Amino acid sequence: MSYQVTIEPTGEQIEVEEGQTILQAALRQGVWLPFACGHGTCATCKVQVLEGEADLGAASSFALMDMERDEGKILACCAIPQSDMVIEADIDVDPDFAGHPVEDYSAVVTALVDLSPTIKGVHLKLDRPMAFQSGQYINLQLPGIEGTRAFSLANPPSRADEVELHVRLVEGGKATENIHHELQVGDCVEVSGPYGQFFVRTSQAGDLIFIAGGSGLSSPQSMILDLLQAGDTRRIVLFQGARNRAELYNRELFEGLAERHPNFIYVPALSQAEGDSEWSGFNGYVHEAAKAHFDGRFSANKAYLCGPPPMIDAAITCLMQGRLFERDIFMERFYSAADGATETTRSALFKRI
Repeated sequence: MSYQVTIEPTGEQIEVEEGQTILQAALRQGVWLPFACGHGTCATCKVQVLEGEADLGAASSFALMDMERDEGKILACCAIPQSDMVIEADIDVDPDFAGHPVEDYSAVVTALVDLSPTIKGVHLKLDRPMAFQSGQYINLQLPGIEGTRAFSLANPPSRADEVELHVRLVEGGKATENIHHELQVGDCVEVSGPYGQFFVRTSQAGDLIFIAGGSGLSSPQSMILDLLQAGDTRRIVLFQGARNRAELYNRELFEGLAERHPNFIYVPALSQAEGDSEWSGFNGYVHEAAKAHFDGRFSANKAYLCGPPPMIDAAITCLMQGRLFERDIFMERFYSAADGATETTRSALFKRI
């Protein structure tokens, strides 16, 4: 049995199979609804029920308060229809969003690369090509590990049948420890995707700034490779932050791109380079490198941020002080209930994040 759900104000209709959440059905039919965590804790996917009934599922009482439940609000990531429904969502679809439907894929591990002491590159051959936008992510299901984990795609969309992930080792994280210590070339895994609203707004004017820290380099890498392959002529500056040279991975890749593409500039920064006589690059945090490079003035640019929350907060503060505004700044954010995350990466400085 399936139910029809109409989404206002766009009037789009989706078919929701028995036991399927509204969000799952929407994404798999190429209909975008705002969401972030996907498991009922962040409230990003909150919608208003206008007609019909739904099982609220495992919605957190913090994300969906009792008063909101009484008012007919639900979380699309948890709610399972019990009749045909009409819902109202806060939809602001970006004109640059391609809306590729989410699909399931089987994959084989083709390569495992030690990118740094804490970050491993994982290459997966899919059973068929995946259409996605650079900057989006996939959910990975590992054998013997409960639940899925989200990882950004590091390869450009032109490499659609073999995807690349950058996985940072998190102590106590079952999935990342499995990937770093147990996963082998030839192993089979399950993938679903693409997900996410982190992509280059190609229709918006302005040069491009990318600020990345740690394994957050994956999305900017995909975006930059895609832009350069497409012949984009805008100035593109990548600031990559790491603690030391050992953690500054894929440096040769970006130095090579900078040599071949006059419009691409690569600026690595190390926050703990004291005593490293072989390091001649920027000493300090990655947002400080950006400030120094642009002399504190960022206007007429678009900025894309990907990295740990403290880096994101510091970069947002720096960019906004340099006259870049909320409409000009984009970032990726992940929530992981499976690994015990209890905090979001929402910035108090930036209401849209």
